[in-house]
Amino acid sequence: MRVYQRHRWDMSYSEASFLQHELRKRVRFRPLSLGKIRYVAGADIAIRKSKSQLISAVCVHQFPGLDMIETRVAVTRLTFPYIPGLLSFREIPSLIACLQKVISRVDVVLCDGHGIAHPRGLGLASHLGLLLRKPTIGCAKSVLVGTYGNLGRERGDYCPLVYEGSRVGSVLRTREGVKPVFVSPGHLIDQASSRRVVLACSGKYRLPEPIRSADRLAGVEKRRLVLDASRTET
Repeated sequence: MRVYQRHRWDMSYSEASFLQHELRKRVRFRPLSLGKIRYVAGADIAIRKSKSQLISAVCVHQFPGLDMIETRVAVTRLTFPYIPGLLSFREIPSLIACLQKVISRVDVVLCDGHGIAHPRGLGLASHLGLLLRKPTIGCAKSVLVGTYGNLGRERGDYCPLVYEGSRVGSVLRTREGVKPVFVSPGHLIDQASSRRVVLACSGKYRLPEPIRSADRLAGVEKRRLVLDASRTET
């Protein structure tokens, strides 16, 4: 997968915040028909703090059947501190290293994180979408910004997520009676299309299958690294 726009990552808080404001102006929204999607990628990160490493994982699934067709992992150094609101500066360099290994023609990328539902309108999914020039969606387990009203209990029920008077995403029930997920468009996709893609990729579990697969893969690779290290030490 090709990465187009680049910038330096070793920034101060003020520099990174300013860049987020500038990049937010480039985010675009457009409908994406489910019928035009052939491959969906899920992306996730695991952290090995003891060795200051990030383990990124990408799983590509055929759509709409969701058969897994490609998996990739990358292990990189952890170089950016944990700062609320600047998660993309911490994780995207590792995700890029992983995504550049992907050979499938991915149509949309699902990220375990947020899109425009972010204090400065540029969460991980939006930032990554600008770099890839591909549709990206943020699908998170918890809210970062915004408020929402009552949500029905049935699969497919949703309500708007609103921040500072603007809709920044949807609170979506992917399984009956199970906690919702927080869906926000990243780049090159609109609110309704983001919600439809996430729901179409969700089945027996709360999270969409591409993200679940990437989460499992990152965890497996992290455990392998820990086991290899313990064997070396003994």
